[in-house]
Amino acid sequence: MNKQELAAMVAEILSGMEQEPPVKGGDYRPAAPQPEKTPTPYRDGDFVPDVTALDLRKLYLVENAENEEKFRKMKEKTPARLGSGRAGARYKTLTMLRFRADHAAAQDAVFSQVSEDFAAKNGMVEVKTRCRDKDEYLTRPDLGRCFDEENRKKIRAAIPGTPRVQIVVGDGLSSAAITANAMDCLAAIRDGLKLRGIDPGTPIFVRYCRVGAGDAIGDVTGCELVCMLVGERPGLVTDKSMSAYITYQPRTGVSESARTVVSNIHAQGTPAVEAGAHIAGLIETILKKKVSGVGLHLEAGA
Repeated sequence: MNKQELAAMVAEILSGMEQEPPVKGGDYRPAAPQPEKTPTPYRDGDFVPDVTALDLRKLYLVENAENEEKFRKMKEKTPARLGSGRAGARYKTLTMLRFRADHAAAQDAVFSQVSEDFAAKNGMVEVKTRCRDKDEYLTRPDLGRCFDEENRKKIRAAIPGTPRVQIVVGDGLSSAAITANAMDCLAAIRDGLKLRGIDPGTPIFVRYCRVGAGDAIGDVTGCELVCMLVGERPGLVTDKSMSAYITYQPRTGVSESARTVVSNIHAQGTPAVEAGAHIAGLIETILKKKVSGVGLHLEAGA
């Protein structure tokens, strides 16, 4: 491949990146741009007291680059570790330190707990799956999808009648994601449903929660739809990513393809309030169509 062919390929990639990223589960258009934190400026060789404060989209460490301007423009579209440069045959020290810091944050998010007073402080009843502790939660996913009789009774007591919509907040695999995003997203969902004349019901918090716990809650309550906000497995881009799983007629044994998912809810992806407004619209559509997941997309394309 010669230089002209390479330049043409880069131009084609950049032109495709001008489109807004889709949100799984339905058409999505961002609202007003969100304010961004001022990134810490960096020049190669500077001392950096906190490597996590550096914006990966602006961190460019290649020396004597042939086309630095175009590469920087491409990097602004992704937090991927591009343009990391090298020291001999190895990564630069800053690149290694940032990688280790992000990896440590991801591990902390998995092993840490949502605070004991989180549910009470936010006006929710807390229930727990059959997992006894975090270690069992991580090694026995099946126990994170069901409840013992004591917690089933707590669910029945907390949720009166048969709700049309049941919102569940679950800690999942990232306590940091729930702490950072859940309540803002929940408030936007509830406001959006009220504006559409849909009762948002009584949300509950589930500790040691897997997505399938929403199906077990459907068994107990008989609700028409469950919307679960749950912390996702953290990666090296963020430890605070949350998703919403919306299931029509949730019951134990429902297939994963029957869920509509809105993912990447975090500060660098879809902001929590914006995602909540979008989720409220999706819930209205699903209730009208009486189907979620793949079936919803097939009907939309018919």
